Amino acid sequence: MPTLVPLLEKVAQEVGPQVRAQLSGFLGGFVKAYLPQAWVFRTEHEVATLVVDRTGATSVAEGAAANPDVTIETTLDRLATALSTRARSNLAPGGFSVTTHTPKGKTAFDYLRGRVGL
Repeated sequence: MPTLVPLLEKVAQEVGPQVRAQLSGFLGGFVKAYLPQAWVFRTEHEVATLVVDRTGATSVAEGAAANPDVTIETTLDRLATALSTRARSNLAPGGFSVTTHTPKGKTAFDYLRGRVGL
């Protein structure tokens, strides 16, 4: 059975280069305004945080960030399916509880949710 941290590390490896490319592009100033981001993922047995810093570097750590921008709660199986397929069509409706704690977190989640299968 997959565990949360390795699942999120795969996402972090993809997100980092994408964010860094956008930071150096035409919309770099716009993207910088939404960084850093800390997203907490909570499953039935684990909690981990995915962080994207101001430079676009990503990291994953066990536990919850003190001041997250977004908290996502679901089962590990459902999250693993979402992150591996990146297609909401593979999931039954519902099953995710998303709390946005900051305006920048809400904007980022609304923009990125489809890219991570949520």
